[in-house]
Amino acid sequence: MFGKKTEDNTSPVRSSNSLLHNSLVKGSRLEGNVVSDNDFRIDGEFVGNLNCTARVIIGPTGEFKGEIDCENAIIEGRFNGNLLIRGVLEVREGAVIEGDVETHKLVVQSGSVFDVNCSMGEKKQALPPPVTPSVLSEVENGHIE
Repeated sequence: MFGKKTEDNTSPVRSSNSLLHNSLVKGSRLEGNVVSDNDFRIDGEFVGNLNCTARVIIGPTGEFKGEIDCENAIIEGRFNGNLLIRGVLEVREGAVIEGDVETHKLVVQSGSVFDVNCSMGEKKQALPPPVTPSVLSEVENGHIE
């Protein structure tokens, strides 16, 4: 009961992915391809491709040119390229976004520039091609199996 306590230093440290993040600070420039399982914040300049299974944040001083594929994104800075978001894209006041955007949900604040080709919502299976009159006549005549 009043014996000496011993510390167990052999247990692994466990942390949540929400506590882990990557950061490209203002004044830094990164060129290339990056893959990340944790949040990624950009306050510097990034040129290339970013594949992130978490959230991407482009801060007010951040600039990105290239392609981003991520779960969710918040953009306050500049983006030019292709943006694929499986969840929510939040475009904040002061953001400038140009390029192609595909997202499930979109929030755009006033005071931002959103000059893109945008596709929103869940992807549905493609419908079969429509049946044309020439195909119908061939079916009726037994020419198409």
